[in-house]
Amino acid sequence: MARGLLWSTVKKLAPYLWEYRLRVALALTSLIVAKAAGVAVPLLLKDIVNRLDVHGSVLIVPVALIAAYGALRFANALFGELRDLVFARVKQRAVRRAATAVFRHLHALPLSFHLDRQTGAVARDIERGSRGIALLLNILLFHIIPTIVEIALVAGILIAKFRLAFAAITFATLAVYAGFTLFVTEWRTVFRRSMNEMDSRANNHAVDSLLNYETVKFFG
Repeated sequence: MARGLLWSTVKKLAPYLWEYRLRVALALTSLIVAKAAGVAVPLLLKDIVNRLDVHGSVLIVPVALIAAYGALRFANALFGELRDLVFARVKQRAVRRAATAVFRHLHALPLSFHLDRQTGAVARDIERGSRGIALLLNILLFHIIPTIVEIALVAGILIAKFRLAFAAITFATLAVYAGFTLFVTEWRTVFRRSMNEMDSRANNHAVDSLLNYETVKFFG
């Protein structure tokens, strides 16, 4: 049920991402370059150590490798920051449009809803939903996709430089970890939902008591 709701939310956010598809593509490209540079760093470090360990080797080779190592570390940080810079407008625009759509829907509701208003709860839910959209976009584009790319790169390196068994062990470990994470997430979702409901209820009482302070003062 939670996964179906997640994909339904992603489908609703897809038009906002498609509007800035060039920015999204540039952010994903920067992400892939940053991940590739990060994966290449330990491989280059291995070559530096091996070259420095050889007696009588030419000095220019380790120096060039060290310079390439620094360039890769710089590229990893640079493209990671570029990714955040390019995607910031997309994320904020998606959050703003979703929040605006919610406000329009609230204003279009009948008078009975507004007479029986729960201002505090509605305001807290809107705030939580806006933060949830930003978090969802960050997790989807900057955690799930980068993890898949990094796993593919590491698996390719393990298969190319070692035996297939190393890649199989890595995939099995990741599968167990992913399954455990999903199980724990589904388990704690019930408590998280209950906590959000109680938080909205408490905020509703606090805000409504301030909006109707005369009633609270004279009858409370």
